[in-house]
Amino acid sequence: MQSAMYSGLFGALTSEHRMNSIANNLANVNTTGYKRDRLAFQDTFQMYAHDMIFEAGANIRDKKMFPEPTHFARTRISVAQTDFQQGALKGTSSPFDVALGGDGFFRVQTPDGEFYTRNGHFRTTAEGLLITEQGYTVMGEGGEITVPAGYRDLVIAEDGRMFADGLQFGQLAVVGVANPEVLEKMGHNLYRPRNGAEVEEAAVDPTATRVMQGFLEAPNVDAVYEMVNMIETQRHFEAMQKVMQSSDTIDREAISKVGKRV
Repeated sequence: MQSAMYSGLFGALTSEHRMNSIANNLANVNTTGYKRDRLAFQDTFQMYAHDMIFEAGANIRDKKMFPEPTHFARTRISVAQTDFQQGALKGTSSPFDVALGGDGFFRVQTPDGEFYTRNGHFRTTAEGLLITEQGYTVMGEGGEITVPAGYRDLVIAEDGRMFADGLQFGQLAVVGVANPEVLEKMGHNLYRPRNGAEVEEAAVDPTATRVMQGFLEAPNVDAVYEMVNMIETQRHFEAMQKVMQSSDTIDREAISKVGKRV
């Protein structure tokens, strides 16, 4: 079997992974606070055994015993990460909708533990407990946040402090993450540390990060850009298919001709 078959196979597999990533980005083009995934690829060069042999010739006219080193490429995913670039902010009419202008995450409590999110589409239960749209508890600086009953005016300051009729009753916990590359998606627009990774939490810079009431963060997905990537990926996949088909045809012809001669 020719090396072209392996090159085509690995190229097709990596295109499939890229297509899955693009499709997921497009599926979340209207998801509040969603962050796009991006992939990058590189050629991994493998070497034959004789590539590591260095001959010491007696003189410059000596013939080399081994052939010249030969490399052949195998496409691999080199970078697979989430792009945490700020999304556009869009205004809403709900006093419980908040967006982060800048870096940072909200902290939420789930049955599986505490996690991070950029989705600030919050609401309250009948008891006044502040929760996410999935029903997870939104955490404050001192724990859970309970909104007082019967208030007439609710204000959320840019530092996360929450006021009902001028009286502070809580403060949103806004967490800065110094190494966001260790975070992975776990569904429902939540993030958690990858296996074995440790999140380096840090206080957010109040001059760089603001809590903005009455806004939601749009996803940082450009639908046109993703569609162009999808077309490019599809064409690359088809090209890899042709490489494999051509390699298979050549192998079949070689086997057929050798068989006839024997």
